[in-house]
Amino acid sequence: MMGSGLSNQAGAAVGALAFPVLGPVGVVAVRQWVAAAILIAAGRPRLRCFTRAQWRLVVGLAAIFATMNVTLYAAIDRIGLGLAVTLEFLGPLTVALLGSRRRIDLVCALAAGCAVVVLTRPQPSTDYFGIALALLAAGCWGCYILLNRTVGKRLPGLEGSAAAAAVSAVFYLPVGAASLLAHQPTVEALMCALAAGVLSSAVPFLCDLLALRRVPASFFGVFMSINPVCATLIGMLVLAERLDPASWLAMAVIVTANAVAVGSSARRERSSLAA
Repeated sequence: MMGSGLSNQAGAAVGALAFPVLGPVGVVAVRQWVAAAILIAAGRPRLRCFTRAQWRLVVGLAAIFATMNVTLYAAIDRIGLGLAVTLEFLGPLTVALLGSRRRIDLVCALAAGCAVVVLTRPQPSTDYFGIALALLAAGCWGCYILLNRTVGKRLPGLEGSAAAAAVSAVFYLPVGAASLLAHQPTVEALMCALAAGVLSSAVPFLCDLLALRRVPASFFGVFMSINPVCATLIGMLVLAERLDPASWLAMAVIVTANAVAVGSSARRERSSLAA
């Protein structure tokens, strides 16, 4: 699980090194193509057997997936890896809190809200558009979780996710090609983008599969909260990013709130199934 988190965030950091040459859209396009190749090989979707209703779900999931990645990478370009990933984690936190009336979940929501205010506190140098992009990525992640559950019920195995990755890659063909032609990519930039695709797609996919065979899904969900910490540390090492003490504290609050909320949500689901 730690390997998955570190690889995912290292991939984003390596991809960010190519932003000056390829731009966020170009890097995301290459990453989407790599992810599609990996998931198609793993999931082997039987596209001709999909019904119209299944295709609607797949296309919707692909659109959310594509938007989530491009808004996150654009946010990383503007406000840094650690802050962007921390704000993005408000997506799964919101999903975990939906429909809950437990006092602990209300406390988590209030704590996360206060932490976001600290992270995005107005300053002359505050990049509000970058913050908005990260929050849009958070919204997309929340929608992705909800829609992916439905896709998983309607399509067997990894077929739905693989098909969505393929459709998302097709979405990026014209945009990615135009971006690559406009930016005149160098070999180094292309290698960084390809490495981002492998580190953020192939390695986490394999690590997650191996981890889920050994730990409960609820614990896996809680441990995912370590990603903002991984992102911030890797941002410091690779991209020379820095957070002030107040931002570190706010990030810790969001991570803790997410872990508590996800764990609480998993316990509620187990209780409802048992009943």
